[in-house]
Amino acid sequence: MSYPYFRRGLPEQEGQPAGVMKAEEIPTLSRLEDPSDYIPHPNLSHAVNVSLMLGMPLLLTGEPGTGKTQLSYTLANDLGCPIHRFDTKSTSVARDLFYTYDAMSAFKQKDESDPINFIHYEALGRAILDSFPAEDPRVARLLPPLGRSDYAHQGPRRSVVLIDEIDKAPRDFPNDLLNEIERLFFRIPELNNWGSPGADSNVTAVQDSYRPIIVMTSNSEKGLPDPFLRRCVYFDIPFPNADTMRRIVSSRMRSRGVGDPLIEEAIDLFYRLRHDHPERQLHLKKQPSTAELINWLQVLSARSDRQDLSLKDQRYLIQETLPTLVKNADDQAAAERYVVDRWGRDGT
Repeated sequence: MSYPYFRRGLPEQEGQPAGVMKAEEIPTLSRLEDPSDYIPHPNLSHAVNVSLMLGMPLLLTGEPGTGKTQLSYTLANDLGCPIHRFDTKSTSVARDLFYTYDAMSAFKQKDESDPINFIHYEALGRAILDSFPAEDPRVARLLPPLGRSDYAHQGPRRSVVLIDEIDKAPRDFPNDLLNEIERLFFRIPELNNWGSPGADSNVTAVQDSYRPIIVMTSNSEKGLPDPFLRRCVYFDIPFPNADTMRRIVSSRMRSRGVGDPLIEEAIDLFYRLRHDHPERQLHLKKQPSTAELINWLQVLSARSDRQDLSLKDQRYLIQETLPTLVKNADDQAAAERYVVDRWGRDGT
């Protein structure tokens, strides 16, 4: 059976086979997130190189969907590094970035007296430990038995650490990381304050060639402390202009790219829905993002009846797929009115 897969409430279509499709039989469009297809802003590439040269964390801001998170995966892919990701929450504390201690399991297993068995290393903790060889005695004492841990030491190696949406955390979180990120160490009170290599010295023990590459993202929901910002390389990713967006679309959707009538008109409509269109024809409360555009183009391409037809010749597709692009009830109503009444009908 072909689209639509869920038919309740939809008019019967001539020639549509009867029957019910099993959920497992529904094809799902693949997510277009291949790191090799990522196209960064040229100045972002310079910011990455400055960060690498200085050995300082890179802090990225910009609209949601502009590729802040994806940059880390592309960087790891291009440099041949593993990547460790930490998703910041409103309850995150600095320790969570290095390790967590499963106190509940420790309480339940009272016969197990060694706390090392209840330590789980997180993104930056893994990257720091992996920067040293396993035979280093300062590392060996921090490694739980393999059967009791989800962490298998693979050092010495260099890793990319993504700290995503750091602005979600309490304000003290960035400041609490200052020394740890700069000197690359952490202590574990549950192990009588044993620490990673470097914790007992005034200088970091991590060799520069194995120093974790730290990338942090922020949606600028709240300001970050000045002392923290001084220790970062900062870049705000600008929203792509139409020409850059065409390059991004071409890299992500090789089957239908620049020059395709449907894709070209979809990009035109996308920018007309955004505030930064020169004619500012609409004022949506939530502007559609690059990621949402890519998802929308995927659906349009899969749903389009003919490769040679433009989007204006298949306006019904917009109504069917608009929830992919516009995520507010008032915005959807305004966008639908614009498409029906104005887009392409009055020269706009």
